[in-house]
Amino acid sequence: MLFELKLFSLILASAPVLSDTERVFNRMSPITRYVYESAPSNTTAGYIIFFLVFILSAIVYKLGFAKKLSLGKNIIIYIFLFLGCILLTFFAIFLPMIEGLIVAALVLILYKIRLWREKKEEQEA
Repeated sequence: MLFELKLFSLILASAPVLSDTERVFNRMSPITRYVYESAPSNTTAGYIIFFLVFILSAIVYKLGFAKKLSLGKNIIIYIFLFLGCILLTFFAIFLPMIEGLIVAALVLILYKIRLWREKKEEQEA
């Protein structure tokens, strides 16, 4: 019993002691961690993450879901997209939101390219 306690104490003593900042950075998604480590301040990094989420969400919306709408309706949609991205920014800190949006945008870009090629081939035939 005494040996087990000493072994447990030895294991705890050899474990690396991480500060709160290091623990938080270790839990972040890779792109978010990179932005927070390379930005001059945490406030700036937060704004960068927000605008990344908003721009990628707008790209995914435009490529996958947008229809021809009037200018007023588009403005309303993008205002609500902007407000929704505030919540998504909080998720992006610890979840791979930016990475997921990048993958979604790439898949939709490939889909649009394929669709464009098929239409071009139909017009030629």
